Amino acid sequence: MSIGLPILIAIVAIFGFLGIRILTEYERGVVFRLGRYVGVRPAGLQWIIPGIDRMVRIGLREIVMDVPPQEVITRDNVSVKVNAVLYFRVLHPEKAVIQVENYLYGTSQLSQTTLRSVCGQAELDDLLSERETINQKLQEIIDLQTEPWGVKVRAVEVKQIDLPTEMQRAMAKQAEAEREKRAKVIHADGEFQAAQRLADASRVLSSEPSALQLRYLQTLSEIATENSSTTIFPIPIDILRPFYTNLGDNAARSAGGAAPATISEAEAEPESES
Repeated sequence: MSIGLPILIAIVAIFGFLGIRILTEYERGVVFRLGRYVGVRPAGLQWIIPGIDRMVRIGLREIVMDVPPQEVITRDNVSVKVNAVLYFRVLHPEKAVIQVENYLYGTSQLSQTTLRSVCGQAELDDLLSERETINQKLQEIIDLQTEPWGVKVRAVEVKQIDLPTEMQRAMAKQAEAEREKRAKVIHADGEFQAAQRLADASRVLSSEPSALQLRYLQTLSEIATENSSTTIFPIPIDILRPFYTNLGDNAARSAGGAAPATISEAEAEPESES
């Protein structure tokens, strides 16, 4: 009797030790008793019945999964390679164990097939420019499919799109042509605005003849200061017109005073002869 008691105590101690489980803060334990689900154990020190209970550890931390590159034919028949990054976590540990055999493998395969399907429905230009829309659509579809597994997909990001070499050259030519087009449009717009300014300036100068003469003299001054060589230029008649006008008036007045005297003398001579 004295020998059996220590043996019994040792067996109970070993039995109790074998049933101890320690769960970290980010883990939950799904317990099955004789194959039947009995509950989810929280973090901390837990004990299960050895040989009868079985505990499956499930992590609750967010998982970052790299989706391998997928061969995709877009809607406009362009073959590309697309890979993505998947961010998800387990919300219901019991579903992740009971509803699917391996939720990590299942989520990975589902993300690959969904990536091929969604990218294949879009054209290449939309695939390159509308990344936010593609990411949102991928997240909604994958999250809807993984919801029965207790998995929540937070985000899906298209990581890289590999184009064929021929398509890269064609897109480079297209981008270069687009830049040349913009440059020509900007240059033409500048020429148009400059022509408008010149037209406005010409109207102002034409309304004031003296302003045109001042502009002409200013141009002559700039030529004289910039170049040390001799410059021969014609003098516009408009500059000398005031002088011609004044001389003509003086000559007309002088001629008008002398002419009557000459005529009177010519008329007087015949009378004296007669």
